[in-house]
Amino acid sequence: MELTITRPDDWHLHLRDGELLQAVVPHSASHFGRGIVMPNLKPPVTTTAAAVAYRQSILKALPSGSDFTPLMTLYLTDTTSPKEIKLARKSGVVYAVKLYPAGATTNSQDGVTDLFGKCLPVLEEMVEQNMPLLVHGEVTDPDVDVFDREKVFIDSVLQPLIKRLPQLKVVMEHITTMDAVKFVQSCEEGSVAATVTPQHLLLNRNALFQGGMQPHNYCLPVLKREIHRQALVSAVTSGSKRFFLGTDSAPHEKRRKECPCGCAGIYSAPVALSLYAKVFEEVGALDKLEAFTSFNGPDFYGLPRNTSKTKLSRTSWKVPACFSFPFGDIIPMFAGETLEWQSSFN
Repeated sequence: MELTITRPDDWHLHLRDGELLQAVVPHSASHFGRGIVMPNLKPPVTTTAAAVAYRQSILKALPSGSDFTPLMTLYLTDTTSPKEIKLARKSGVVYAVKLYPAGATTNSQDGVTDLFGKCLPVLEEMVEQNMPLLVHGEVTDPDVDVFDREKVFIDSVLQPLIKRLPQLKVVMEHITTMDAVKFVQSCEEGSVAATVTPQHLLLNRNALFQGGMQPHNYCLPVLKREIHRQALVSAVTSGSKRFFLGTDSAPHEKRRKECPCGCAGIYSAPVALSLYAKVFEEVGALDKLEAFTSFNGPDFYGLPRNTSKTKLSRTSWKVPACFSFPFGDIIPMFAGETLEWQSSFN
């Protein structure tokens, strides 16, 4: 069995920098036409000039002949200026601004501490420039249970934000709960959307503990209950235009995952398309896969759909146990397991 679909894009991608960038960018480039590249480097990509420089680093790291296009983002801080948003739009290479609540995830310590108190002029300029806000939707209050942080963020931050700035385009990144599904569905289509990862469609929080601690299944936002996983599957396979592919592929060296204080992040780039196909096939919705992977994202961003094609073949293959590089190993999602779908770019 084969499927031919419009070449997908990845609307939430971590490529890192340095040796790690060189190692992982070929995987994304071989499966996706474009990628929204996250800005949480050290130091973070807070200016248009830094985004342009990072883009050049990515282009240099691409395999020869690759036409993968990195779509850059800025890292929102308490001191980001409206002028920077104008520069970002004028650059032609920055496509969104990323909101990390300070302390929410990897390299988010420079994130926003008071969205309404310190960032409102920037958000208003983003409306003027039609620049989307990409949201890591979790509160960081230590009194809020880690499994409730997404719902509390929706209630305390996102709903008031949409009410105050209804023309602001917002992507709620890597949603994990039925609460997020219901929120996105309640908003005006074309104004608020969401990306969904393969791990949150296939795994629930039991996967963190089965057979002992499983550090390679640890990501942020953390995996949730089965009822939430099912809600995500129903949402993405429904045909709704509000949801689209965003892997949140987040590589870390094995030694940084398997340690007393392991990093959050799942490296899914090499297997993501195979896993999304698995999800859609299991619920009899392969006819809706192309819209989720290839149409809904560019339509929301106001970009043209890709013209090239990707072939998905129902051919069993074994995921490598690891990818080895001079600096260390990277463990992919579903390492060592057999998958039933394999993708190739035409």
